[in-house]
Amino acid sequence: MSIAPVSVESDLDPFDEATLLDPLPAWREVRDLGPAAYLRRYDMWFLGRYDEVKAALRGWETFSSANGIGLNDAVNEAWSQALINLDPPAHTQQRPLFTEKLSPHALKPVADTIQARADDLVAGLLGRGDVDAVTDLAHDLPVNVIMDLIGWPHDERDRILEMAAPWFETMGPRNERAERAETRVQEMMAYLHQAVVEERLAPGGFGASLIEAHKAGAIPIEGAVGLLAGYVVAAFDTTIAAIAAGTWLFATHPDEWEIVRAQPDLVPNAVNEVLRLETPIQYFSRVTTRDVDLGEGVLIPEGSRVIVGYGAANRDERHYPDPDRFDVRRRAGDQLAFSYGRHACAGQGLAKLETTAVFTAMARQVRRIELVGEPVLAPTNTTRAFASVPVRLS
Repeated sequence: MSIAPVSVESDLDPFDEATLLDPLPAWREVRDLGPAAYLRRYDMWFLGRYDEVKAALRGWETFSSANGIGLNDAVNEAWSQALINLDPPAHTQQRPLFTEKLSPHALKPVADTIQARADDLVAGLLGRGDVDAVTDLAHDLPVNVIMDLIGWPHDERDRILEMAAPWFETMGPRNERAERAETRVQEMMAYLHQAVVEERLAPGGFGASLIEAHKAGAIPIEGAVGLLAGYVVAAFDTTIAAIAAGTWLFATHPDEWEIVRAQPDLVPNAVNEVLRLETPIQYFSRVTTRDVDLGEGVLIPEGSRVIVGYGAANRDERHYPDPDRFDVRRRAGDQLAFSYGRHACAGQGLAKLETTAVFTAMARQVRRIELVGEPVLAPTNTTRAFASVPVRLS
């Protein structure tokens, strides 16, 4: 690879422990360097500005997913048949298998059920007082709603949640975090493969439809397992992270919570603002199919791996005035937490539905959200999330 101009080179390590816990200074540094910065440590480029990230996500022909979106060769090879690692035409052919169960039309019959479950969940937690916004509040809907849609056996749901968690570590660079997680992800893939082979998923669910598509010859078994894994992995941790982060933000910004309580119709917008500020998936990557001139002296060579910074773009002061401020009235519908373009998250409708249902239920029932302990962050190589957010719901 040709060496980048000195003005856009950086020794920054976005994946060291301190930066994972507090990435904002690093993001600001790379944004200020230029429209992209070459990370010498990883031989990769980093996109952190909103306009450049959105353009890269839109331009799949130039910023391709076909060589994998992870940041190391091993994970990209292992997941080569997953939908997220396909470009058209293969992506176009397989995506409906994923989105059919997640379209607005398909989700409409379950929307009332999800809201009712959220209402009951919050009412039950109010009776307890002090709760953990992660395990007590955020886990319930993502786990059980998705598992019902997949058709997953009830007695195996906790196990699959635990097995899915390390996947986001393996998507990062080849560091200690990724290596520690590899064995657990291999166990999950073997487990999902066995579930497809043994046809253990309930009829009528997403899992059963993948099995039927495989048996009909529409997709190879690797494709069926990859789609199932995408459903399992993406649906849990990201939605849990959003609900927990939103609870933390409202607890630390009581004035914003008062606004939402007074105007519950702001909940969907507030959810977008939560996703913008605390973007669950921070990074994936693409590979350039040609030289890309971004201006300001920045030329990304053909064949370069480019880290796409969703979280960094969502904090870009060039696009969002005062970007580090939590503002439930901000027009945040264009946030990039769910990616954009052909590879936009197919499950974002369900994620927003669940997150909105939880905060709608809380706006109806909860007067005050207070922190009663120190929140604990649990970032991975590619995600930002809380392990614990102790709160009191009044």
